[in-house]
Amino acid sequence: MNPDLDLRKVRYFVAVAEHGSFTRAAEALHVAQPVLSRQIRALENDLKATLFDRDTRGTRLTAAGRALHEEALSLLAAAEATRRRVRDADAGLRRFTVGFTPGVPVAPAVREFAARHAGVSVEVLRMDFLHRADSVRDGQVDVGYLRLPVRTHGLSVEPLFSEPRVVELPAGHRLAQRDTVHIAELVTERMLLGGVPERRDGSPASPEEQAEVPVLAARSIEELLEHVAAGRGVVVVPLSTALYFARPDITHVLVDDLAPSPVCLAWRSSRHDALVEEYVDIVRRTAGRP
Repeated sequence: MNPDLDLRKVRYFVAVAEHGSFTRAAEALHVAQPVLSRQIRALENDLKATLFDRDTRGTRLTAAGRALHEEALSLLAAAEATRRRVRDADAGLRRFTVGFTPGVPVAPAVREFAARHAGVSVEVLRMDFLHRADSVRDGQVDVGYLRLPVRTHGLSVEPLFSEPRVVELPAGHRLAQRDTVHIAELVTERMLLGGVPERRDGSPASPEEQAEVPVLAARSIEELLEHVAAGRGVVVVPLSTALYFARPDITHVLVDDLAPSPVCLAWRSSRHDALVEEYVDIVRRTAGRP
């Protein structure tokens, strides 16, 4: 991405993309529509790409626009994180934020790190389960505990441990009383988080097993589990996630031919910070299975 990319133009672009209309975006931004249109044209000239298709049916992102939108959200969040760190430094504050995933133990490392750095405000932040890697990439957290697979471009990772995967089922499901199930038995189920993962032996699943099924609108594991309880589908999750979110109307069953779910610690590859390096060293010694 162009290092001289104007963040104001990027914000204008995101507004148009999310409102699907230059008129509504201009109203939300409190700018005149001709000004907004000029800024978008200037951004397209900067990138040498057309970002929107404009016709009588409305305003839609092009392939280039979709690619920019995916990166733009992280870019703007990273800029805000940078501003926050600069403001903290100017005020004499030092903040270190650890991103966590429910079910993964972080307390031992956080306790030891905080004890070593009394002058640092050590915070923990629960990361969005769909965009957990973005929280690390955009600087919202300094380090984050990630369940793989996720896109790790721009990140350094330290493998920690792996754990079994289970399928979450409504309590009255035909498989609910089983101790274990196989991948093949889930092929006909509606998978709320997409296709079935790889097998335990590393061999790929069949095309039918890999096929992604549209995911119902859900912003959290809790919302996904509401869909499971209502009989709208099933979801494969790590064992510790199932235990963390246990509820009486849902049961979990081990999927015995799925590869284990890996957990890693991640941080931005471009960031060279002594505190990050020290935290990683502590985690190497203290990390354990949930």
